[in-house]
Amino acid sequence: MATVSYPPPLRDDSAPDPPSVDDAPNPPSVDGTARQRAGTDFPGRARVGARTLRTDRWWLQPLVTVAVLGIFIAYTGVRIFMRDYYWVDEYNYLTPLFSPCLSDSCVPGSAHLGTPLPELPFFIPLPFLIFPILAGFRATCYYYRKAYYRSFWLSPPACAVAEPHKAYSGETRFPLIVQNAHRYFFYAASLLLLINSYDVLLAFFPDTGFGFGLGSLLLLVNVTMLWGYSLSCHSCRHITGGRLKHFSKHPLRYKAWTILSKLNARHMQFAWISLVSVMLTDVYILAVSAGWISDLRIIG
Repeated sequence: MATVSYPPPLRDDSAPDPPSVDDAPNPPSVDGTARQRAGTDFPGRARVGARTLRTDRWWLQPLVTVAVLGIFIAYTGVRIFMRDYYWVDEYNYLTPLFSPCLSDSCVPGSAHLGTPLPELPFFIPLPFLIFPILAGFRATCYYYRKAYYRSFWLSPPACAVAEPHKAYSGETRFPLIVQNAHRYFFYAASLLLLINSYDVLLAFFPDTGFGFGLGSLLLLVNVTMLWGYSLSCHSCRHITGGRLKHFSKHPLRYKAWTILSKLNARHMQFAWISLVSVMLTDVYILAVSAGWISDLRIIG
């Protein structure tokens, strides 16, 4: 039987070869030793001149994130420098932003753990030891990193939307290398959360005996949301069972890991709800302490 040969396919010799990622002048780095190209000129990106072909309102979520986080940052930035209106002596209400209060500058009754620190000058906020831990825990959180990378740094602002940056070095340089300290912030924040839980207990037992009001319930809801945020943390889940090679040999840790894994699926919701609950609780205690409103007492 005769062999049939076909001519080679037609090819336009004047057309340039398609670009190759390997031939790019600055190929992506996998070891963090070189800055990667990013944005619309990324070597592996299709040659599309537009930043994105999306026609929906992809910009809405980054905008909302900037607004909510911006309000919280501005509020807490001013609030921690206030030297009053963080403690309601009559009902044992202590705002979580100032707990524990550890210096001689604390108003009488608010220092549940004593005052090992001396009087602080006016330019040092009372929670100068506490706030960096709380802020560091949230700033290094895996979810919040995604949120503010996309919203504040636009890296990238949304799926299928090119970022404006020309280079990318990942979390291998200062200050982003500090993100690797997240689990240590988790340890410190967990200790503070235990103290916050003690504050809630005191809020249900003022000097007159058992009783509670709206402030007590706000403190309880807030600490519950904070526990949900902390226990659903990726680091908490990994510490519990992430390094186990044989779940069958560690049934209790495996059970705890499965529960935390379910919470972890709701980590984003806990992150936002706890952020808002902290601010609302502080605003309420500020208003009651300043005399703007009276606490709504339910019992006692």
